[in-house]
Amino acid sequence: MPNTVPEGTLDEMAAYYRARATEYDEWFYRQGRYDRGAEANARWLAEAEMVFAALDHLTLTGEVLELAPGTGIWTERLARTARSVTAVDASAEMIAINRAKVASAKVTYLQADLFTWRPDRTYDAVVFGFWISHVPRERLPVFLAMVAAALRPGGAVFFVDGRREPTSTAAGDQLPEADSQVMTRRLNDGRSFQIVKNFYHPATLEGYCAAAGLEVVVRETPTYFQFGSGSRKA
Repeated sequence: MPNTVPEGTLDEMAAYYRARATEYDEWFYRQGRYDRGAEANARWLAEAEMVFAALDHLTLTGEVLELAPGTGIWTERLARTARSVTAVDASAEMIAINRAKVASAKVTYLQADLFTWRPDRTYDAVVFGFWISHVPRERLPVFLAMVAAALRPGGAVFFVDGRREPTSTAAGDQLPEADSQVMTRRLNDGRSFQIVKNFYHPATLEGYCAAAGLEVVVRETPTYFQFGSGSRKA
């Protein structure tokens, strides 16, 4: 296993995402430093639509827990069908953007550190986008156990993250070495931060999920994305 991640790096990553809140959508929509040219951008957006379609296919109509909802890209879609969404994020700045963008009475927001937060109830589904790669490998079993504990028996789980692809990050940023869990990310103003970034083979993630009591199949789009879909074992 790669070296464990120190607590200070987790604090630095939290600070990075607070500071990056107003820039986050530039990454997803391939703007500014994330613009990799028309062909690569079109491929990214087409593959994102594949993942959106996989989530929409689940038609999550019950009570949904969304972890690390960020600016609301996935919250918007969940709110279309869910009876309610509980969105838990460590960043007040991300929550503010999400709340303004989604503007739905269905969504309840909670600011909390996902490395220490534990749900006090269960849900019909748990969804998290671009979060699992930021969980240190040594903490992944505990995180997935928390996800399982938050689900009612048979409840659905869905997550998406990125594949190891150099053009997925900002021009000039370097992905971590294969034996490292940490990479350097920069903001538009040039400030740099150390964050956790892990990439998993689909079978490895499926194994972690199974150990936590989650039956999950992990799929990949041709270039950019990895997504898992399944349920808590009854």
